Formats: sequence, structure tokens, C-alpha cells
Amino acid sequence: MAARGHVQDPNDRRLRPIYDYLDNGNNKMAIQQADKLLKKHKDLHCAKVLKAIGLQRTGKQDEAFTLAQEVAVLEPTDDNSLQALTILYREMHRPELVTKLYEAAVRKVPTSEEYHSHLFMAYARVGEYKKMQQAGMALYKIVPKNPYYFWSVMSLVMQAISAQDEKLSQTMFLPLAERMVEKMVKEEKIEAEAEVQLYFMILERLGKYVEALEVVQGPLGEKLTSELQSRENKCMMLYRRLERWAECNALSCKLLLKNPDDWQFYILYFDSLFYLIDQSWAPPQEGAHSAEGEVHASTAQAISFMEDRIATEEAKESKHLRGPYLACLELIRRLRERSCPEAQQLGEPLELMFQFFVKFGDKPCCITDLEIFLDLLTPDQHVQFINRVMEAVPLGAPGEDGVALPGDTRALQRHLCVTQLSRSLGQQHALNTEGKLGLIKELKAHYRHGLQFGKSCLKTELQFSDMYCLMAAHVYIDLWLETGDQNMLWQCLGLLEEGLSHSSSNAQFKLLLLLLYCRLGAFEPVVDLYSSLDAKHVQHDTIGYLLTRYAESLGQFAAASQSCNFSLRFFHSNQKDTSEYIIQAYKYGAFEKIPEFIAFRNRLNHSLHFAQARTERMLLDLFLEADTSSPLEESVKSMSLCPEEDDIPWDSLRDNRDLTVLVSWNPKDRQLKEEHKQHSLEDDTLWLRLRSLTLRLIGCVSALTHLPASRNSEKTTENGVAAKPSSLQSLLSQLENTLNQATQFTEKQLQHPYPFVGPVPSRLAQALSSGCCQCQLSSLQLPLHLQELETAGLDESTELQTQISNLFKSLAVQLQDMLEKCKGDLLDVKDDQSKPQQFLLENLVYFVETVCIVLWVSNYCGSVLRPLKSSLQKKKKKKKEASTVTPPVLSAYQEFSSSLQSLLNQALEHIKSQEISLTALKLGALSLEGQTQSEAEETFTKTAMDKVQSSYLRSLQEIGELLKKRADTLKSLKI
Repeated sequence: MAARGHVQDPNDRRLRPIYDYLDNGNNKMAIQQADKLLKKHKDLHCAKVLKAIGLQRTGKQDEAFTLAQEVAVLEPTDDNSLQALTILYREMHRPELVTKLYEAAVRKVPTSEEYHSHLFMAYARVGEYKKMQQAGMALYKIVPKNPYYFWSVMSLVMQAISAQDEKLSQTMFLPLAERMVEKMVKEEKIEAEAEVQLYFMILERLGKYVEALEVVQGPLGEKLTSELQSRENKCMMLYRRLERWAECNALSCKLLLKNPDDWQFYILYFDSLFYLIDQSWAPPQEGAHSAEGEVHASTAQAISFMEDRIATEEAKESKHLRGPYLACLELIRRLRERSCPEAQQLGEPLELMFQFFVKFGDKPCCITDLEIFLDLLTPDQHVQFINRVMEAVPLGAPGEDGVALPGDTRALQRHLCVTQLSRSLGQQHALNTEGKLGLIKELKAHYRHGLQFGKSCLKTELQFSDMYCLMAAHVYIDLWLETGDQNMLWQCLGLLEEGLSHSSSNAQFKLLLLLLYCRLGAFEPVVDLYSSLDAKHVQHDTIGYLLTRYAESLGQFAAASQSCNFSLRFFHSNQKDTSEYIIQAYKYGAFEKIPEFIAFRNRLNHSLHFAQARTERMLLDLFLEADTSSPLEESVKSMSLCPEEDDIPWDSLRDNRDLTVLVSWNPKDRQLKEEHKQHSLEDDTLWLRLRSLTLRLIGCVSALTHLPASRNSEKTTENGVAAKPSSLQSLLSQLENTLNQATQFTEKQLQHPYPFVGPVPSRLAQALSSGCCQCQLSSLQLPLHLQELETAGLDESTELQTQISNLFKSLAVQLQDMLEKCKGDLLDVKDDQSKPQQFLLENLVYFVETVCIVLWVSNYCGSVLRPLKSSLQKKKKKKKEASTVTPPVLSAYQEFSSSLQSLLNQALEHIKSQEISLTALKLGALSLEGQTQSEAEETFTKTAMDKVQSSYLRSLQEIGELLKKRADTLKSLKI
């Protein structure tokens, strides 16, 4: 609860039991205790608020809010009530109410430093920057402390950052902030480093780099001490902005002499060097080269400088630094790019890389260091380089299997690095099938041999030889993709499961297993794998998409809800958490972090994955619950879904996915390219558009009402959502256009597939292939025609009835076609090999989703046709007509209802038959016959197969249950 130890309140003793109950999570007892106290002390406001907190935590939000407002209206000024109300409003996600609370408190106690401070922080939570500025100055006038003054200055900067008009921020907010700081500088009142940082930030945003440089280099700059080389880094940045390349070069030289391993200074050194060469810069005849000292402005000086750095390293007996050696390779690359013959003076890249390997080959970073420079080798040098570095690996004599193994971890690391380099140069990919199988055998031998070095490792530590196992898995995947041999994939899964049994914390094993199981259509094992990754904070956005992409599409609806909740919980808490970070930044003067926190919050609020998870979760809830446990209208109302409002920020969507999270060591031509990322973003955005429009159209269908009177007026449902025919027409038109775009995109995308370890394809291609998108569009067009029929009546609408009848028939045919695409064995057994056909599972899910939408639309159609039929019968009775001719639309609707019943029965029978055949299948015995695997390997491969089989059964069971629920609602369609 709130920090209450310091509160000297006479009622504190009485309130303490309620605080304790709330702290321990015993909310019911807290409510009871508060009621007892309120009987004796009716005016004890804090007890009321504490009771409201108990009610809020037991799900009685409305009661809690009413009770809280009773106290808030009285404008309390006691600390207990204010803090309790603050906690309650934060739990209600209503931070704007806290500002009103403290505004009232400040009015009543205008000299309270504490209340003014709380008011400032309340404004910070809701981003009221103008009011923050005013509150900060009011606070400074009461208590003239520097931090309060600079809170006000920072609030001006935030107004500048958030201003829509850049001109306004540059001409009003920032100049005012600058003048405020300059006033403190002139009065010599600058005390802390944070204040100098803020001054620097203002000048930088105003583009006053010369003035900023003077601040950093002047007396104020001496206060910049919290970060190592803080002044130098700022000077370097400003020199770069001002294009003062001579100073930039001289300063980077000085810094490299102090720290020859700092890569950022090498990059700045090279950048400035070549700018100076291009400008034909010459040193002045008299005086220093620059304000920072000597400048290097020729390739000869740069080469000499690099040679000196390497000579210094060579003179050391131990603890060599990698920076100078890598910088030498970087300089060669840059000189070659400019076709400078001087590149040869630094030596042959092959030799330099070999020397680097000799010194650092036993470090895991060696591969990532050298990988960047492999393109300096010519293709005919690749084999020579690998042979050369292999000579520097101390291996023992070959064993019975002909594999020479390392004797310690350092030799193991060297050999592993050579193997990784070999893959990065494309040598593994160039092998034929037999060569790759031989390579896998060798990698497995090295992996299992290396396990002996990690016997004393903790469970949380990785085994030294894990990367051999991972590489072997990648070679298996290469074989599977090239040959289509399913056994390669089964063995890959078995190997990764074996690796995970020895190294339970290896994230790469888990991620690759997760991806492979999803590609096979088995989601059940993925839930535990993702959970064991223990993803933290922003990782729910960067890698969470791997989970939410597959959950629902593979028929695991319960797990899909859980997956979406994982992600959404993070996104929703981000808003609250970021506000707290901002407040802490103000308290501790970390002003430069505040814009970063706000940019981070915006980035997450505009996340593509956030929009996907939110949309999919709402659709999933409707598919699972609407019209089974609660009516569609109520389900839509509970989501506060407004069909006419599109709440997805399409123009500012951010793709925060980490598409490089999987290690692969692929050569350059097989790596993820920028065009893959762009295509993937377009792919996911198109799918999100389709799903969002479908969701909004379902909202439209739920909102439609059928009032015989005032047919042309706007119709409004009880939940306040207007069901305008125009909005329905508009959304249908958008859906049709998006569907056309999606079809064109998919045709184009099929010719340019992503790399296996690249982006995960969206559900778009499979959805279009299954026919669900077109079928859903056809069904959602029906309400428009039914509204016309409702207006015209059955007597005057023969042509319209024929049109609607044809739509019903077409819909039945489309649904039958969709069901046909679901038929087939999920595990297709041929020639003693089992081939998973996960697309059948996805098609089945699309069929079920489409059935849900068709049933909701049919329900609406029934509600329109019932009164029309009743009205027709009454007319016939009055006219005493004996005609038994049923209007075509009514016959077509009844036939459609019957065909739906038949269709669902077929689907349920197909699911049941699949469950029976899957249960009877002995998968392990089939797929492992004729395979040369050890007993241990067979065990792990069988485990993987069992997981796939079990997952398929679980998916079929959940799909079947949902379909049965939907079949039960068919009775309501009778007219």
C-alpha cells in the first residue's frame, strides 16, 4: 500500500488492520473491517477509500468508483485519503482523476511543497506538459530549489517535442527554455550535472552546435562526470554535426591512443579521414593543426597509425585487444571501396584474418568479428583460408569413426569457429546430400564429445559444444528443404530435443524448435517452449509474434487466448510503467531519458504486433463465446467495439519484430535482406487489415436492428452503435479492395520466399488458398440485400429475392468447397514415411471461423425474414387466399439452413475420423525404419513425433468442440 509510516494521523491505528488486509490480498476482510469502522466513524474518509480499493480488487468497479467519488467531491487534504485515492485511480487506469484531486488540495493548502510536488507528478503521468511547467514554477516560488526550476524548464522542452508545429517549438518553447537556463547560468546558480545536460539538450535541439560546444568545453562542462568520456563523446558528436572533420579526426586519434579497443572511435577516425582527403585538407603553415591537436589527412598517415597500434599490441605478452586488428581490416575495406592501391601496404586480408584467428580463435566472439570481413576474401581463397585456419586447431588423433576431436575447451572453441566460418563462406551449402549427411555425423560426434567438458556446468549455463548441435540442426533443415525428405526434419527435431535435455537454458534450441513445431502445425509443445524462454518486458513484442502468429491458426484456441494475453498484458502495463519511469527521471534529474521513455512508449503503442494481438484476441473471443455463452450483441458491447471507428494507427505502425533472433551463419546470398523485411511488413499489414475489417463488419452485423417504422432513419442499437447501411457498405467495399490487393501481393510473394530463419509468413496466403476470405465477404454482403428486402417487402421484390436466393446457394457451394480442402490425413503415411499436412489443420480453422460468421449473418437474416413471413401470412388470412406458394427467398433460406446442418455434420464426422486414425497411428515405428540412429537418438526423435501427434489430436478436439457448439445454434435459424 501507500507509504504510511510517516503519516501522523490520529486515525492511523484504526486504519492499520485495513491496510494489512489489503497488503495481504484479503480484500473481503478489508471491506468488512472498513464497514465496521465506518459505522463508528462516518466521517473517516480514508476508510471509505480503502473499502473502495477492496471493491475494485474484487471486481466491483462501479461500486468502488461511486464510493471514491463521494470522498473526492469533499476535496480531502489528509495525506491518508489522498494517497489511497491515488492508488485506487491508478488501479482503475484513471490517472487524470489524480490531477483533479491534487488541484483541489493545492487550492486549499497553497503553501504545501508536498502537494505541489504530487500535483506536478500527477500531470507528468497524463502528459500535461503546459500544466507541468506552471506547477514546476509555482513549486519553485514556494520552495526555491534548483530541481523544481529545471522541472519547469524540462516541461517546456517536452512541449517543444510534442508540438505538432515544428516552427512553434523552434521559435517559442525551446528559446524560452534556453533563456530560463541562461538566467541561471548568469546568476551562477547551476549546481548539478543534470542541469548542464538539460542546457546541452536545449541547444542541440535548437541546432546551436557552436554554443553547445562552448558549454561542453567551458566551466559548465566540468560537471559532466557521471559517464566515462562524457565530454569527449559530446564534443565528437558536435564536431560531426558541424562537419569540423579536422577536430573530429584529431580527437578520435587522441581517444584511440587512450583506448585502442573502442570501435566507435575507429569509425569516426576513418569517416573524418576520408572526408578530409576528399576536401584536400592541408594543415595551416603556422600553429596547431586543429583545436584538438594533430590531424591525419592522408592514407599514408592512417596506415602508419594503424601499424603503430598493431605494433603496440604485438609488444604485449598477454591480453591482446581485438580493436586494432579489426580496424586494420576495416581500413583495407574502405581503401578497396575507393580503389586505393595503398590497401596492399596493410597486407593480405587472408593473412591478417589468419593472424587474428591465431590470437583470438578460442573466444566465442571470433566468428562474429571475422564474419563481417569475409567478403574481403576472393571466392578462390575460401578453401585456402579454411585449410589455413584448420591448421591452427590442435586436434587429437582420429578415432574409430575417423573424426579427430579436441582435447580441451579452447581447442573445441577454435574448431567450432572454423566450422562456423566454413558455413558462413557457403562451403557447407555446396556439399551434396551424402556430403551433408557426413558433415552432420561429424558435427554430432563433436557435440557429444564436447559434453564431457560441461559436466560441472549449472543448469542455467550452456554447454561448450551446443553450437555443434545447432549447426547440425541447420544442416538437417538444409537437406529437408532441398530434398523434401521428411525424415531429415524428424531427425532435426530429435537432435534439438537431445540438445535441450543437456542444455535446458539454450534459447537458440528453443527458438528453432518453436519455429519447426509451428511449421509442422504442432502448437502444443510450443507453449511450454515459449514459457521456458522466460521472455522479459519488450521481448513480448520483439519475439512474441512467433507465438501469436500460429496459436489460433493451428486450432489451439485456449492456448491462443493465453498467448494473446501474454502480449496484451505487457502492452497495457507499458502505459502505466512508462509514466513511472518518467516520474523517476524527473526526481533524479535524468532529463535526457524522458524523451527516450516517451518515444519508447509511442513505439510500443504503435506496434504492429500490439494491433495484431488485440484484433486476433477480439475475434477469438467472438468465435469462442458469441451466440454460445452470450449473444453476439453483448459480446461486441463488452469489447467497446465501434465498427465505424478504426483505432489502428495505419500510417505510424511500427514493426518491432526481431527478425534476426535466430543464429544461422548463412552466407551473404542466403541472409535476410531488407526487401524480405519490407515484404514481410506488407504481408502482415495486409492480413491485419483483412482481420480488422472482418471484426468491424461483425460489429456491424451485431448492431443491425429491424424496426419496421422509420426505415430510412438511422438505426441505433441498445449499445449505442449506429448500424448505418452506409457504414456497412463502406466497410464491405474496403474489404473487397483489400482482398484484391492481398491476392496480387500473394501471387508476387510466392516467387520470392523468405529465408527459413527469416520472417514468419503471415496467415494471408493460406487463408486465400482455403477460400475463407471470399466466402466471408459473400456472407457479409447478405445483410445489405436483406435491408433492401425489409424496406420493399416480399410482395414487391421478386428480382431481389432471386438475387438473395442465388447468394444463399453460392454461399453453400463455397462452404462445401472449403470443407473439401480440409479433407485428407493430417499425417499422410506413404512408403513407411509420415508427412505432416498442417495446411489441412489451418484450412479446418478457417472453415470453422467462416461457419461462425455465416451463422451470425444467417441469424440476422432469420430475424428479418421471420416478421416478413408472419406479415405475409396475416395478409393471406385477411384475403382468405389458399395459395401455398412460398416466396423464393424463404425457400432458399430454409434450404441453406438445411445444407448448413448437413455441412457441419460432415465436418464433425471428418474430425472424428481424423482423431481415430491419428490415435491408431504408431508414428515412431513408421518413420524410423531404416534410419541409422542410435537408441538415444531414436528416443528423442520419437518424443518429438509424439508431441506432434498429441498436438494434432488436441487441435482436432478443440476444433470439434467449437464446431459442436456452433451446430447447436442452428436451431435458432428456423423461421
